[in-house]
Amino acid sequence: MTTDAAAPWLVAGLGNPGPEYASNRHNVGFMVADLLAERIGARFKRHGKAQAQVVEGRIGPPGPANRRVILAKPMSFMNVSGGPVTALRDFYKVPVSNIVAIHDELDIDYGVLRLKLGGGDNGHNGLKSITKALGPDYHRVRFGIGRPPGRMQVADFVLRDFSSTERKELDYFVDRAADAVEALVIEGLERAQSAYNS
Repeated sequence: MTTDAAAPWLVAGLGNPGPEYASNRHNVGFMVADLLAERIGARFKRHGKAQAQVVEGRIGPPGPANRRVILAKPMSFMNVSGGPVTALRDFYKVPVSNIVAIHDELDIDYGVLRLKLGGGDNGHNGLKSITKALGPDYHRVRFGIGRPPGRMQVADFVLRDFSSTERKELDYFVDRAADAVEALVIEGLERAQSAYNS
């Protein structure tokens, strides 16, 4: 799929707003978005037209590979992420093929990344909401969190903080996910997949 090189990219880290959710597994998308904003050297600010916090900036080397990017954290709660993402798409005139959702993924081992374009939602309510609003043809950066242990309910698992063992490697994995997002936007999906789809 070819994308318009001049069109901006919208990179949405998915999560739930509020300090009580900040360290949850379900909020790893926010963690990656925060790191990307730090790399751009900007702080998230509330958007006037969408229920989201945004950072506008550029990533990539000077020249043709440099890309305009809007980083977003929907502030609507995970299950209704589609509303803010759609409002931002309309405001910034972003083609759907230039939208990236960063999210937690149960069916992948902890810390493993998978980048893809399109596909189902795999029971993820944030993706379900975005797909309902935009269709499935956006990019996903899937951050593995593994399955819940024993008989723990999925909802309890994703709304818990990473374990102390997981936290030892969390910064490294979040850093790698941010690298993967940058590679996707600058170099395209295939090159990013070959480098980061572990």
